[in-house]
Amino acid sequence: MDIPNSDIIEAWNTILFDKFVRFRHLLVDGLSQHSDAALERLPYPQGARVLDIGCGFGDSTQRIAQRVGPSGAAIGVDCAENFIRAAEQDAREHGVDNAQFLVRDAQWDDLQGPYDHAFSRFGTMFFDLPGAAMRNIRKALKPGGTFTQIVWRQREDNPWLHEAELRVKEIVPVVSHEESGQVHCGPGPFSMAGADTVSAMLRVAGFERIAFERFDCDICIGRDLDDAVAFAMALGPAGEIIRLAGDEGTARTQEVIAALEETLAPYLRSDGVWAPSSTWFVSAVQPG
Repeated sequence: MDIPNSDIIEAWNTILFDKFVRFRHLLVDGLSQHSDAALERLPYPQGARVLDIGCGFGDSTQRIAQRVGPSGAAIGVDCAENFIRAAEQDAREHGVDNAQFLVRDAQWDDLQGPYDHAFSRFGTMFFDLPGAAMRNIRKALKPGGTFTQIVWRQREDNPWLHEAELRVKEIVPVVSHEESGQVHCGPGPFSMAGADTVSAMLRVAGFERIAFERFDCDICIGRDLDDAVAFAMALGPAGEIIRLAGDEGTARTQEVIAALEETLAPYLRSDGVWAPSSTWFVSAVQPG
């Protein structure tokens, strides 16, 4: 019997992990603007036990650990062991003793609850069966516990991803995961952009008091234009199209670079390439 999500887990533990390491300077610093804003709204008290889902490098887990203090704990989970090992090392180097990390598939595995709260920054959009994941997360919470997740809103309000995707589609043939036979990240970054769909999913999973807050900010997508183009070609929908196209994608590299330079140039500033981004802060309560 196949392990659930085995292709997705392999992708995050190999190809995607390597790319995230390469662009860690953008992924952590840029995306943390959204999690910093969300965490400012969350009154996690001293002594609380908080679950961080899809923790990646664990920077948000460490922020939560500092918030709840030495009498509390922040537990980061990720399906990819390589991310967990990197998170453990980073927490040790920063001396954050109350941040713990576990290799877990939040869709199916025992999450070692109960928790007072759960949090996720862009960690819930890639579940093969998101409804099952939402139920599993709810079961890990104490009655009255809260779940806050940050997810991308619609493509059109995240042009650094969407415009790059459209330009690459003009040049590179689109090959599905099934056709390519390659591992993949899961449903994709915009799988939870629809508020009605996500609200219904959370309601069916047993959550109540579901609310959405839109949050917009500019994020750095490159230290310079070359960095931004390389980022777009490696990650996100554009990068996935290029990867799945295989040799045909590689053969059109120079054409893609020229197109992306043109697309991303309007976002170039003196301190890097900064583009608009838009997310939902989705909150819900475990009623018990």
